[in-house]
Amino acid sequence: MQDEAALTDADETDAGPNEARDVLTRQCIASRTVKPVGEMLRFVVAPDGQVVPDIHARLPGRGAWVTARRAALAEAMKKKAFGRAFKGKGRADPALPELVERLLEKDALGALALANKAGQVVAGNAKVIEALQSGKVAVLVHASDAAPDGAGKLDALARRIAEARGGEIARVDGMTGVQLDLALGRANVVHAALLAHPTSAGFLARMRRLDGWRAD
Repeated sequence: MQDEAALTDADETDAGPNEARDVLTRQCIASRTVKPVGEMLRFVVAPDGQVVPDIHARLPGRGAWVTARRAALAEAMKKKAFGRAFKGKGRADPALPELVERLLEKDALGALALANKAGQVVAGNAKVIEALQSGKVAVLVHASDAAPDGAGKLDALARRIAEARGGEIARVDGMTGVQLDLALGRANVVHAALLAHPTSAGFLARMRRLDGWRAD
């Protein structure tokens, strides 16, 4: 495996998706700093010459890496870092940051739908309260357009239960009610809870990635 000490300024692209999966760290083409791949996004050049995001690091061809923050991508585009990394072959569309966000949203919502299919999601105020009281909730979800008082009451209950049990209940509020409706296949979802399960952990990881992207 390649470690941080082995990375130099010449390592701005990987040799393809197989190598991308084997390396633990990568150099951001914007900041030239080395970070864990979990904190970064991979980009490749499409056949038409456009730079496209590869959020699962699976697309063929050489890949360039950028810290998974909107500001970092903006910096890479401003510095024309993709052109440098891809030896003049990569063109970054001005709408690339919006495309990245849409793909990250889609990925997170897909993970939520998967958790729901696995029977690990409950929705509705009463069912969420019941799930919290059972001690099985890992993630508490509020629609971004939920009323603050309703979300606040559930948050307070979640904190009390987590403290009493010596655990933690994650909080997510980065999706609209409409997005939650579509992902869960039901109407008027304002609050939901995900039970402790690998699919719930997958959703939370993707939401944290999306939240990190939006933070700048």
